[in-house]
Amino acid sequence: MASCSESQVDLDTIPLVALNMSLRKKLGLYLNPRNMVAADWMAVAETMGFTYLEIKNYEASKSPTETVLEDWRARNKDATVGKLLSILEEVERKDIVEDLRPLIDENVKKYCESLKKKAEPPVQVAEVDSCLPVVPERVGITLEDDPEAPELFDAFICYCQSDFEFVHEMIRELEQTEYKLKLCVFDRDVLPGSCVWTITSELIEKRCKRMVVVISDEYLDSDACDFQTKFALSLCPGARNKRLIPVKYKPMKKPFPSILRFLTLCDYTRPCTKSWFWVRLARALSQP
Repeated sequence: MASCSESQVDLDTIPLVALNMSLRKKLGLYLNPRNMVAADWMAVAETMGFTYLEIKNYEASKSPTETVLEDWRARNKDATVGKLLSILEEVERKDIVEDLRPLIDENVKKYCESLKKKAEPPVQVAEVDSCLPVVPERVGITLEDDPEAPELFDAFICYCQSDFEFVHEMIRELEQTEYKLKLCVFDRDVLPGSCVWTITSELIEKRCKRMVVVISDEYLDSDACDFQTKFALSLCPGARNKRLIPVKYKPMKKPFPSILRFLTLCDYTRPCTKSWFWVRLARALSQP
């Protein structure tokens, strides 16, 4: 749990998600350029524990620094703001720490304030009219949302937590390669603090062109996945031509969900078609 006492904030307890996308992009401006004198993103990635092959693959990313930070956060529970600052000092980039420290402190302050608001009891409303429509377009629900231009995605990824390692591979294969697709991964892209069902519905219906459903035995037991799948299927054909793409990446003991049997499956478990898997999926998601 993050320590956000008013007297002093322990940065070693503040998760990396507290740093917004604007600040991560600024870090990229310092670290992305290859530097023969000062340490660049490669030195940071190596200090974080990434392998040589992983680092070489990151070179294809639009912003290697941002990709490394995201992957580090996804695989490491100790990925905190304090640990990041320690790594920057370890690779002798104190200049970055000094230049960006005011912005970092501001981000951490806002993060702590959001935690405090979540802990407060809800405000009681005197009267609620259930007939009033929900605001048609919400902003500020994803990391890169802009009040004038809500963030849009090529596909919403429906998955359960036990399948996140495959989702991580999907991110590398579809976002960080020549396909340059933009995936909506709830744990990565959605800001904490709002109603899960409301945000999920809006993302699927209004922000994402398609939905990829990662099928597994665990998926069949997930209430969240069940809701997301049924909601997407309930949308009328005119709702941005919504199309579901079921993906099976490992053998299953339970029967394949009957609700998705009429859709063409993208099967990662078949050796004869595995080499075409990512190409087929990327092409399907790239369709207008």
